[in-house]
Amino acid sequence: MSYRCSICGKGHQTGNLVSHSNIKTHRHWKPNLRSVRAIIEGTPKRVKVCSRCLRSNKVQRAV
Repeated sequence: MSYRCSICGKGHQTGNLVSHSNIKTHRHWKPNLRSVRAIIEGTPKRVKVCSRCLRSNKVQRAV
């Protein structure tokens, strides 16, 4: 399973780390994923959800 939000599809982003001498090295940023139990199609399942989707209530959590 990839490192991706199962609700919005947010994955890692790539870019450069730029030093003071303007040397660029490649790096990537990962989304803030949480493993939660959510109600998917009426049944509770364990899914990876980013914190933005959790804050905006795009996922219904299973208790």
